[in-house]
Amino acid sequence: MATWTFDPLHTQVEFSAKHFGMMTVRGNFSEVTATGDIYPDQPERSKVDVTIRTASIRTHNEQRDNDLRSSYFLEAEKYPTITFKSTKIEKKGEDRGTMTGDLTIKGTTKPVTLKVVKYGEFNDPQMGHRIGYAAETTINRKDFGMNFDAVADGKFVVSHDIQINIEGELVEVEKKVEAGSTSNRAGTTSAP
Repeated sequence: MATWTFDPLHTQVEFSAKHFGMMTVRGNFSEVTATGDIYPDQPERSKVDVTIRTASIRTHNEQRDNDLRSSYFLEAEKYPTITFKSTKIEKKGEDRGTMTGDLTIKGTTKPVTLKVVKYGEFNDPQMGHRIGYAAETTINRKDFGMNFDAVADGKFVVSHDIQINIEGELVEVEKKVEAGSTSNRAGTTSAP
């Protein structure tokens, strides 16, 4: 049984929304911390906790980023973090599964289920033993108190549905055995 850690340089949380129902606006969070008990061969035993710094939101448009941090949407000063805590992981086929957990945004917690895909695995003497994963889901932002509903020409300026895409790599690390310890705790990382 190995110990795995999230690679901070290969972990990303991205999102997208429709602008006027036409153009897709994409962004990401640059400060993500992930910890967990990871069992790649027994995913149902695994648990994942993710914390995202709300103010780290980036869409390549400073005015839009400030609007997203404001009371219209995330209220970053009042709610500095977004969290996800897995409650159930199920294998649904070869290299596929689902991860259900509690997502908390702006103090509101709702269950969400992500589709998970194992991208692959490789073992390199310099880069280490790695497994790549992707996960995706769609949430309704209004479920989390983001009620801004500007309409122009009969279309919402920002869609209610927000697509969330996560990609990351786990790296096997040497297990430090302590007396009486059987933990498979993954390390804490911050993605740039």
